[in-house]
Amino acid sequence: MSSHGERSPEPELGLLDATMIGMGAMIGAGIFVLTGLAAEIAGPAALLVFVLNGVVTAFTALSYAELASAIPKSGGGYAFVREVFADLPSFMMGWLLWFAYMVAGGLYALGFAPNFLELLHVYGITAPPGEVGAVAVPVIDVGIPVGVGLAFAAVLLLVSLNAASTAASGSVETIFTAIKVSILVVFVGYGVTSPQFTGAEFQPLFPGEKTALSILPAMGLTFIAFEGYDLITTVTEEVKNPRENIPKAIFISLAVTLVVYVAVVSVAIGTLGSVGLADAGEAGIAQAATNFMPTFPVIGNGGAVIVFGAVFSTLTALNAVVIASSRVAFSMGREGQLLSSFGQIHHRFGTPFVAILASAVVMLGSVVLPTQSAGNMSSLFFLLSFVIVNGSVIKLRRERPNMARPYELPYYPVPPILGIALNLLLTGVLVIYLLRTDVLALLLSIGWVALGVLAYYGLKALGDSGEGTGQQTAVAEDD
Repeated sequence: MSSHGERSPEPELGLLDATMIGMGAMIGAGIFVLTGLAAEIAGPAALLVFVLNGVVTAFTALSYAELASAIPKSGGGYAFVREVFADLPSFMMGWLLWFAYMVAGGLYALGFAPNFLELLHVYGITAPPGEVGAVAVPVIDVGIPVGVGLAFAAVLLLVSLNAASTAASGSVETIFTAIKVSILVVFVGYGVTSPQFTGAEFQPLFPGEKTALSILPAMGLTFIAFEGYDLITTVTEEVKNPRENIPKAIFISLAVTLVVYVAVVSVAIGTLGSVGLADAGEAGIAQAATNFMPTFPVIGNGGAVIVFGAVFSTLTALNAVVIASSRVAFSMGREGQLLSSFGQIHHRFGTPFVAILASAVVMLGSVVLPTQSAGNMSSLFFLLSFVIVNGSVIKLRRERPNMARPYELPYYPVPPILGIALNLLLTGVLVIYLLRTDVLALLLSIGWVALGVLAYYGLKALGDSGEGTGQQTAVAEDD
């Protein structure tokens, strides 16, 4: 007996839930580990780096908002491209986006492991993360690194939650994101009132040999910190009043994230100095917190508070991409571009059960990839997808000018053109970087694209592709 049905997802998520999915993905471990690295490259201008990345991101966010209001369908960028492009281009868009989310999930899981071990170390439960070796797995008697084991456990836990209930996964995302944002607010509050905080640390903005050009490589390093608002559009059909709430959630999540980033970076530089922040590297925020935050009952000193926040940050980011990757696969299955079982809703749980499990398999597999290579692959596919989404806005405006658009981006066509240009520029820079430093990531990326082409024609030959399953929803035109 089949355990799946043909019904559509239930709209169980509100504006707050949708907003927290975006914030949960963006305010991940990146702000904790990238701030010190950005300061090493750009000095005090690291603050400007985050501001400019926010501006660059906003152009594509405007395109996502317009498309989400016009095409209220789950699947994110894939659903938009599917509406305006032919079968093969739309399939490849979904194929790349699905992979990017799954690989990002593997990265977040690997980021959770050392932070969790560090938290245990802070409370004297375990040795420092670097001294924890392997744990023997009973029965099969194979040594598995503790970090990999914890990464697997985090993925399996959140996959189980998502498979059982969309509402529960959305609630967990909201609660965990609220906790980590609260921790960062406490960090900022203590920082700006600390005697150690001084504006003198920002003068000069470009000390020594650093120039305005130092901003560019630092922007490339930290751009991934702003990837996440697009995840909101992957659950469009599970959000109440999506034509209005999805654009709102995109703008609110991006605006709040930018404010949080600017405040955190300002406090870190203002209290520790760009040199001290750079010397601390990936532990920069934790080091700054240790310097000016008091010791809290039960929790511990400021550094412990930040590690606690980093654990929640990696979990919320992981939960967000579990949601997003499965919804892309679900949308592709429903459109007939993956196996039809991917596009079905579980009769009991009301979730895209098969799509979630399939996404989990690839996500778990990506845990064994080199961390740097996986991150580079994910960034490359995200940048390419952003280019195509911006192009979709222009194509849809030209071909369907009377389409109902509750939200229209201002100053059209300037934002999508700038979005295309800036994302192509960053894509070119990344490809050159990969050719010089990470050929493996480039080869794996080419391999996934080639596999996608084979999968497309293979599914089409089996009758699982073509014109879709007949379940596509017509998008309303203006009266």
